[in-house]
Amino acid sequence: MALPVLSNTISEQEMDKIVDNATIASNFLKAVSHEGRLMILCHLVTGEKSVTELEDLLSARQAAVSQQLSRLRLEGLVIPRREGKAIYYRLADDRPRRILELVYDLFCATPVG
Repeated sequence: MALPVLSNTISEQEMDKIVDNATIASNFLKAVSHEGRLMILCHLVTGEKSVTELEDLLSARQAAVSQQLSRLRLEGLVIPRREGKAIYYRLADDRPRRILELVYDLFCATPVG
């Protein structure tokens, strides 16, 4: 897919839409730019996980995992589901999976440097 070419012939309305989309994209990238949040998303790609499962998978404390899940939830990247005392999380849509596939291709599939 080709990127659009920005020029001074773009209408003000089109430029406003581009700026709005850039803000949304920036917030998304900030949310996935933290190592802990990135690892949570990697685990959620394989399916729904409880907070306790994520703590074990990440070898992290509950407070740290909950803090990162809160940010991911705020950005609309994960959706919680309560079952009794347990809270389960899953990806909200396909965007995190798609970005993780690209990150994997760029940094994991072939050695960097």
